Amino acid sequence: MDHHDPGYGTTARVLHWIVAAAVLAMIPAGLIMVRDGLDRGLQDVLFIFHKNLGSILIPIVALRVIWRITHPAPPLPATLPAWQRRAARGSHLALYVLMVALPLSGYVRVRAGGFPIEGLDALGLPALVGRSKSLAEVASTVHAVAAFALIAVLAVHLGAALHHALIRQDGVWGRIWPPRAPGRRT
Repeated sequence: MDHHDPGYGTTARVLHWIVAAAVLAMIPAGLIMVRDGLDRGLQDVLFIFHKNLGSILIPIVALRVIWRITHPAPPLPATLPAWQRRAARGSHLALYVLMVALPLSGYVRVRAGGFPIEGLDALGLPALVGRSKSLAEVASTVHAVAAFALIAVLAVHLGAALHHALIRQDGVWGRIWPPRAPGRRT
């Protein structure tokens, strides 16, 4: 990587890795918790984990979106082919759209379905969505479609990251890793 382009700042890197860790924990929890025949105790734990972590992600993703809008991405290496630049822009846009759609649709699905979100309820925060079976069903469908779209886009994203880190070794991976930007604070 060009020593004049240190990549993303520390704030963007930390937000990236917090969201990445949360999403990578929520995907298996979300897939397992809806399986038929699952032990009810395990299912309850997974639902509570998934709902509450999803709720925590709403403000974190909002902060990440605001940060990204106000702090543009550093340029990709000049050696990257144009089609890879377009693919990177498209996949990042898709990831941001899905990072917003998933926790919001999950929140609407849970609240419109009349279910608790234990952490928010403990804080005394009101439900921002009233009970509505039809709204819960639409939100559930949006959440499921967005979840599988996220899995697909993440597979491409992770594959590209590994390709750049292990095979090309072209500095793309160093734009986001390590979580603290070398020589930078923000």
